Amino acid sequence: MIDREARDLAVRAARIGDALKATDILVLQVGDVLALTEYFVVLSGSNRRLVDALVEEVEARVRGATDRSPVRVEGARENQWVLIDYGDVVVHVFLSEIREFYEIERLYTDVPKVDWAGSGVEGGSVFGSMDDPADPIEPTGTD
Repeated sequence: MIDREARDLAVRAARIGDALKATDILVLQVGDVLALTEYFVVLSGSNRRLVDALVEEVEARVRGATDRSPVRVEGARENQWVLIDYGDVVVHVFLSEIREFYEIERLYTDVPKVDWAGSGVEGGSVFGSMDDPADPIEPTGTD
């Protein structure tokens, strides 16, 4: 059974990462093999500043759109592998070379991948009404 709210949050996090130039973005439906969570979102940033920006934007945009804050955030001080844990969704934000070292996706080759970039998200846009002229994934830290 697919948890639509969790799926939408995972897709939202992936799209936020994409808007901020994250690379190698994956959304993995891990609920059938892990009792801990339903989805993993895996993002890479080319440098620590980008990792930090990705973490901040995912937190801010998810909170703004869903009124949800993470249960916990781990690794933010080092900005090499940051976990943003929402309970049903865990967002992994990696520094590119750290992701290459750990190869986390290799552990989950048998789980379904979610087409986060496509238009086939259940329930329509995860960013709200298509009539809303505001771009919800514009970075919040720009002036």
